[in-house]
Amino acid sequence: MKYFFLICLGLLFTSQSTQAQESNKGFHGETIQFNSGDGIRVTADVYMTESADAPFILLFHQAGYSRGEYREIAPRLNAMGYNCMAVDQRSGKEVVGVQNLTHEMAVENNLPTEYLDALTDIEAAYVYVKHGIKPKKLILWGSSYSAALMFYMGSEHHKNIAGILAFAPGEYFKINGRQIKTFAAKVTAPVFVTSAKNEYPKWKSIYDAIQSPKSSYLPESEGKHGSKALWENNPGHEQYWDAVEKFLAQIN
Repeated sequence: MKYFFLICLGLLFTSQSTQAQESNKGFHGETIQFNSGDGIRVTADVYMTESADAPFILLFHQAGYSRGEYREIAPRLNAMGYNCMAVDQRSGKEVVGVQNLTHEMAVENNLPTEYLDALTDIEAAYVYVKHGIKPKKLILWGSSYSAALMFYMGSEHHKNIAGILAFAPGEYFKINGRQIKTFAAKVTAPVFVTSAKNEYPKWKSIYDAIQSPKSSYLPESEGKHGSKALWENNPGHEQYWDAVEKFLAQIN
């Protein structure tokens, strides 16, 4: 299946604030919506620092989750000096009480919600930030299936990507008949990869294919799958954070 992402830049100006359907206790960002390539409204949480020129990180969640995966992570990234946007992809559902509203809209419109179907939402988020917010530096961050999709995005938009963080990527699918490692080989931005300890075999071939500057981290303990490895209630989360901070410092 071939994917075309012909998203009109006029969609950038259709974003609007929206009242989330779940409790926002402790939430300090702004929930917005913008159009995906097929007209579905994509929901995202934007977390801005006082500096509009700060590096910008696009945050994408893992399977079965929502933008809520980053409710705890994004504020810490803000404190580190990064603006962020956590996106609901249509392939997902809910986490920490935050419903995936993009998924709900796709279901209401009888659209498929498999992993690769989320590419149109990821591309729309990229276009929204690149042309709407216009950061000087744009970084991609994925979790599980979306971590794999970050290599596709990095290969397609390598001139505009400052770095990629991939939490537990793997050869979960093929895109246009090609494995993820073929896209990883075309990435020119610096890449950071991490996962639970036992997941290393799932991404080793992808990591080996990367030709750009790269680094990785594996915990001494069991660790966790995806970006939730950074949550405070997970043992070893500070070691993950140390590795993330080191990587981000290197690309600033």
